[in-house]
Amino acid sequence: MEYIGQLALIAIAAALINNFVLNYFVGICPFIGVSRRVDMAFGMGMAVTFVIFIASLLSWTFTFYILRPGAPLTSWIWQLLRPESTAIVDLSILNYIVYIFVIASSVQLVEMYVRKFFPPLYKSFGVFLPLITTNCAILFACLKIMANVSGVDGNVWGLGEALTLGVFGGLGFTLAIVIMAGIREELELCDVPKPLQGAGITLIVAGILALGFLGFGGVDKALERLIN
Repeated sequence: MEYIGQLALIAIAAALINNFVLNYFVGICPFIGVSRRVDMAFGMGMAVTFVIFIASLLSWTFTFYILRPGAPLTSWIWQLLRPESTAIVDLSILNYIVYIFVIASSVQLVEMYVRKFFPPLYKSFGVFLPLITTNCAILFACLKIMANVSGVDGNVWGLGEALTLGVFGGLGFTLAIVIMAGIREELELCDVPKPLQGAGITLIVAGILALGFLGFGGVDKALERLIN
């Protein structure tokens, strides 16, 4: 029960309280660029969620078994090569390089899948689908997982916590971008002052939306007390 409660807290925090876009302000490029239509925004959100899921799975695996200080696989190989050594092997300097390769590979998988089975959606994405590779929200999720797997935040996450953060972080991104797209569709019917048309009103709406999500602050504490 305690483990399920912990996963629930991570899920709610990633999707609502600490929303990647509206709280940490990562992934702003697709959030602004692909939020003109709800269907397009939803497709982009699902693609980003899938990429974050794959990246979270692979980043946790590489970090836990290979990259973190004292990782079991690297320690075993080091002991085979230098049996007399008592040094702790630390390959965490390679984290960023490994994560970038993991994200790029995941995006290529998504791109091939969407192009094969959803050609209209692939055409509507245009250049923004390959640009998921540079979506800092995905790298941010990998770095959050790294911090918790390496024990930087005081505990060591298992695979369940890492996947929960990745999936619900992606769903939180989807929620934010779909809400934004719905508002922007309505704005096309409004009489927006000329100086604010385009990027101006979009950034104002994004700021108001971020303020609205601040209302979820403290929900995790209340849920934690309820679980305990």
